[in-house]
Amino acid sequence: MIQINVLLASGRAELLTLLSSSTVQEIRTKTQQAFGNTYFELLTAKNRILVDFKQTLEESEIEDGDCLTAVMLQPQLAATRNSAFALLCHGHSVVVTWGQSECGGNSLAVQDQLRGVTNIQSTVWAFAAIREDQRVVTWGHESYGGDSSAVQDQLKGVRQIQATSAAFAAILDGSVVAWGDAESGGDSGAVQNQLKDVRKIQATAGAFAAILADGSTITWGKKDSGGDSSAVQDQLKDVQEIQATAFAFAAILADGFVISWGGAQWGGCNSAVRDQLKGVKKIQTTSLAFAAIRNDGRVVTWGHKSDGGDSSAVQDQLKGVRQIQATSAAFAAILADGSVVTWGNAESGGDSAAVQDQLKDVRQIQATDDAFAAILADGPVVTWGFAESGGDSSAVQDQLQEVQHIQAAGAAFAAILTDGSVISWGHAEWGGNSSAVQDQLKGVKEIQCTGKAFAAILEDGSILTWGLAACGGRYGSFL
Repeated sequence: MIQINVLLASGRAELLTLLSSSTVQEIRTKTQQAFGNTYFELLTAKNRILVDFKQTLEESEIEDGDCLTAVMLQPQLAATRNSAFALLCHGHSVVVTWGQSECGGNSLAVQDQLRGVTNIQSTVWAFAAIREDQRVVTWGHESYGGDSSAVQDQLKGVRQIQATSAAFAAILDGSVVAWGDAESGGDSGAVQNQLKDVRKIQATAGAFAAILADGSTITWGKKDSGGDSSAVQDQLKDVQEIQATAFAFAAILADGFVISWGGAQWGGCNSAVRDQLKGVKKIQTTSLAFAAIRNDGRVVTWGHKSDGGDSSAVQDQLKGVRQIQATSAAFAAILADGSVVTWGNAESGGDSAAVQDQLKDVRQIQATDDAFAAILADGPVVTWGFAESGGDSSAVQDQLQEVQHIQAAGAAFAAILTDGSVISWGHAEWGGNSSAVQDQLKGVKEIQCTGKAFAAILEDGSILTWGLAACGGRYGSFL
């Protein structure tokens, strides 16, 4: 038998007793049991990371009385919109996936390539992971970007990845490589020679818009989704930022003016309000409309009228606006005094009259597809919008105290309280009912979601899920 000391950065230490024939994995298992954390690296006294878990202690040059340092790692969750989760941990050797198998939930075919992953991006049904060596690994539905074999030899030196609903675009050394559904932006051949010195890429559901280093913009993908910017190309100069609805883009220029293009009735045409779009500092979107906050705190809207594009009914109230949140079809603006003004589709949260007197000292607002949840300064929560999408929190209202953060799936909310517990409400089958795991929801650090399920990271690094099983919500704790 041999003894090994394992230390934490905090100074806490544990003395482990093992057989001389033990492996690195057995040290890791005992370390996990001792410290209650799943994700960590073990460093030797010579600062060498133990990466081969199958090696014996002798093969790893670990001797009786040696001291190892356990460096705790923070796990991160990524999710497709509808169907799957992917768990990564910087420095950890494995990416774990679950959910709908053919849509990103099963990564077995590429598991041996998922080493040193630093970031994961997703379309509706596929994932793309960037590794430390700046190569890319993809999996999920082939037609939605899960198959990058046609461009794999070009995917070197990748810095970042953006996604439409069914295609990816990777920025390399300023050039761009695209793959996935051709019509949704997966084919950039028509503009490939113009994609140089690309700084940033934005996306609608079916098109990409790349901002170049000189402030110009190049677009490709579905024309009626913003893939054709020819009508405004000469105006797209000194572009600072681009926002997107499902089918249109809006670019903020250096002088604060805004240029939009794409589906005209979905925000691609702002001619009716163009003279008001001056001094714009930020833009928020529903699925089919834009809302621009100006430097003077006023708001200008355009796009599909019933989805938030028409704010005329509340325009005189939209003064001193600090920030705007959106459901799929309605906006909610937080004013400087902490009150809230809403407009857009009434059933999707555009009508807050029933709770207006409660909307005071609002700190932040979260949104599902059709409901809002506002956290007040002293911690309680006020909800409105479609009841089955989280707009009715009456069943849990007395528990919604000292709320720190709220995560929103497509039709349900999950609130993290100051004590690390979680309260959920909304569509019961899609994450609104966490009763099956409620007694385990303690020490929650972070929550992520697909459209119909939640996944919580606990303090010990384990994962707890609930919601629709096929979309990543298989009940229980694992990892």
